[in-house]
Amino acid sequence: MGPDYQRPALDLPPSLPAAGLVAAPSAALPWWSVYQDPALDKLIAEALAHNTDLSIAAARVTEAEAQFGITRADQFPSLYATAGRVRSRSSQDAPNFQPGIPLESTSNKAALNLSFDLDFWGKYRRASEAARAELMAVEANRDAVRLALESGVAQGYIALLALDAQLSTAQLALLRAKEQFEMQKVRFNAGVSSEFEFRQREAEYDAALAQLPPVEAARAKQERALAILLGRSPRAVIGDKIERTSTLTAPQLPAGMPSELLLNRPDVRKAEQELIAANARIGVARAAYFPSISLTGFLGSESTALHNLFSGPARTWRFAGDLTEPIWGAGRLNAQADIANARNEQAVQAYRAAVANAFREVADALAEHAKARNVAEAEAHRVASLTKAWKLAILRYDNGVASQLDVIDTERGLLQGEFDRIAAERDLRLSVADLYHALGGKTAPGN
Repeated sequence: MGPDYQRPALDLPPSLPAAGLVAAPSAALPWWSVYQDPALDKLIAEALAHNTDLSIAAARVTEAEAQFGITRADQFPSLYATAGRVRSRSSQDAPNFQPGIPLESTSNKAALNLSFDLDFWGKYRRASEAARAELMAVEANRDAVRLALESGVAQGYIALLALDAQLSTAQLALLRAKEQFEMQKVRFNAGVSSEFEFRQREAEYDAALAQLPPVEAARAKQERALAILLGRSPRAVIGDKIERTSTLTAPQLPAGMPSELLLNRPDVRKAEQELIAANARIGVARAAYFPSISLTGFLGSESTALHNLFSGPARTWRFAGDLTEPIWGAGRLNAQADIANARNEQAVQAYRAAVANAFREVADALAEHAKARNVAEAEAHRVASLTKAWKLAILRYDNGVASQLDVIDTERGLLQGEFDRIAAERDLRLSVADLYHALGGKTAPGN
């Protein structure tokens, strides 16, 4: 009973928008291999082995597998054994007491009991179909948690490397400020420069000192957040450092891929399996309108003496067949069928929404990547120009053409430019992780 599942009609584009680049990793490699960083590989492997959210998702898969086994068992007969011994005494004052009949009696019984509901209308088969789809939906949810974990570790690692670069930049700026401050102090003590110029340099040195603590605090916070994703212990979260390298590249993106690739995203697969389950539940509800046929029976022995329990005269058996047909239930069956149909319609719309959202996320990720690449190129060019301007400002100051304030302004601009360049490179690398997350972690149709 009930409709066989058919995937809803979807108006899909023939292919995903091309990124304009062609260097995707092999289908045999994980998506994060585009970064070519062994430290990142180790961190993601550690997270996949120890992350608590992923462990919970895996345990839910085990639970769903067991639930599927319970549901599937309804399609088969149940056979179980019983054994018992009863000893009793009757009352002499009972109205049905008859002289000569022993007051005490013993009964021993052993039997095999069989029960079987004939799945004539496919109710249990549809229920098993629904349970199997629900199991696959839970597996898809586990895959979604895994993908989010992989992306989260990669993004956290990229952010940590960016903070490392910012800290190095701030430390270099502090070193430059200290050198300029000490030089200006010597000039001031020698009476070559004014106190105004000396105080300017002193203020810039203090400003450079103030740059370090916020970056150091942000880096330590990011390390702890990443350690949580890795599933480390509380002691390790507080005390251990995150291993990292500085080999992370700004990877290339794949060119256009078939749009059906997105139908294998974990969230889309989860939505479709939930739709399959809802569709099967319609069959379960429809089968309730028809008669249910059950068979029961037992085969065993019953005897007053234990040594005669398995003898021929002690044999006993029974076989029975029951047919139950619903006649009137105050609209209960109609309501159950309406619920199944309504839930199926909800699942259809949820599936279509999941597919549409998948394409939206890919389009957004591609647009963000294109913008991030443009910004990164512009910021790199800007830093190169600011570096030249800073060197020229120093040269002009040494030759008495420019003031110290001109030099300080170019130093501030260069420092801010370096910070902006680092942020732009971070966003470019993050945009790649966002895109592969939107693609469902796929690097090629067969991966």
